[in-house]
Amino acid sequence: MKILTIEDVIKALKNPPSEARVAVIKKAYDFAQKAHEGQKRRSGEDYIQHPLAAAKILAEIGMGGKTIAACLLHDVPEDTKVTMLEVEKTFGKEITAMVDGVTKLGKIKLRGSHEEYFLENLRKMFIAMATDIRVIIIKLADRLHNMQTLEHNPPEKQIRIARETMEVFAPIANRLGMGEMKTQLQDLSFQYLDPENYNLIKELEEKDYKQRKQYVDQAIKELESELKKEGIDVLEIHGRAKSVFSLHLKLQKHDMDINRVYDLAAVRIIVNEVADCYETLGVVHKKYRPMIGRIKDYISLPKPNGYQSIHTTVFGPDGKIMEVQIRTLKMHNEAEFGIAAHWLYSEYKKKKNWRDFIFKKKKAIPEKELEWVKQLREWQNEIGRDDEEFIQGLKIDFFKNHIFAFTPQGDIIDLPEEGTPVDFAYAIHGEIGNHATGAKVNNRMVPLDYQIKNGEVIEILTSKDRKSPNADWLKFVKTSVAKSHIRRELKKNES
Repeated sequence: MKILTIEDVIKALKNPPSEARVAVIKKAYDFAQKAHEGQKRRSGEDYIQHPLAAAKILAEIGMGGKTIAACLLHDVPEDTKVTMLEVEKTFGKEITAMVDGVTKLGKIKLRGSHEEYFLENLRKMFIAMATDIRVIIIKLADRLHNMQTLEHNPPEKQIRIARETMEVFAPIANRLGMGEMKTQLQDLSFQYLDPENYNLIKELEEKDYKQRKQYVDQAIKELESELKKEGIDVLEIHGRAKSVFSLHLKLQKHDMDINRVYDLAAVRIIVNEVADCYETLGVVHKKYRPMIGRIKDYISLPKPNGYQSIHTTVFGPDGKIMEVQIRTLKMHNEAEFGIAAHWLYSEYKKKKNWRDFIFKKKKAIPEKELEWVKQLREWQNEIGRDDEEFIQGLKIDFFKNHIFAFTPQGDIIDLPEEGTPVDFAYAIHGEIGNHATGAKVNNRMVPLDYQIKNGEVIEILTSKDRKSPNADWLKFVKTSVAKSHIRRELKKNES
């Protein structure tokens, strides 16, 4: 394993390395190296290699100097004699608050879902998210490096950490739109949790790799030529490998028949503007016949975590099936790095008070990005200490797959799979939920326990005559927001 230096971190910076940024990173490194002197990791390497590796991950995804400095310092108060006060004296309040945030998250021990310790740590994690998202991004980088070096731990610990990663950290990365981070965390966890299937998928994937690569390379060559003819400025065109874990999930759906997985061979095209994406789609379809019903426009209809791209499945060279993804560079960075990509864009810096814009109310990103985290936090405060309800709701609201539906005005509402019109109503506003009498889906009446499907337009019918929600709704609503509103109203009407 390569021994990392602070220069490796600085070279990896995606943002231009200003003098101030480099200075704060080097200062944090010197401080951490001195504090961790003599400490070793299970692998036998110097302890400082861990914060350096996590810091390099953050540099690669475009995080700023203060976040990287906080990452280098994140284990200092916990594992050395240096106090938080000493960190604050040297680095000031903002960096120390991040170090403190990471320290307070503690180590999540996922032994049993209902364990108080586990629940308490999850609460801390959501509160940290809603106050300064950078704390969670540091935690994800920390966990990714721990997963990359997991082989140095005893088997029992490997399984526990891999399960935590799969059940807690990967879904968090996904909800923050950090696709690359999610993929790495899932694949590394899968390797330890199900080595048999992991190896089977790797074998299946590698079996026709050479043939698939030749075919993808040919498609790239042909598409490059067509796009050039049409005068479309292509920033990048490359093959995209499918992650081991996502391929495993796809194969399970298709009775382990790899020939039914249409996106195993995939090409990604990155262009300048949104208009270029649609023009590129036209060129692709002119060259290769599209498969009916396999065009997904996530640009006009983004996924709940913000993901945008056009996906199309076509009959490529020699009539072989392949997927083509088309996106802008901004969409690509957001798909790979998610919320971290906000630090990559200079448009915030062009605003007079860009620091106020990014850090307003001590929040490190624009408000609407974390609406679902705020919703979770409010709900958690409402239900107080009911751990059973907290964990059940958490599993549904946060870790389950999500769909999006529309209001008649075109607003997107993010719901867990199997969400109902009542969940939809409460997601808009408590009063709409309380007075709901019926629902229309795509202009036709449906019962209130109808399970909403992706992309449907939902209209909630209300009446002032309805004084309170129906207790029977609790039997079918899925979201914790709906449940807590219904319970609160029913209680109010009892007293």
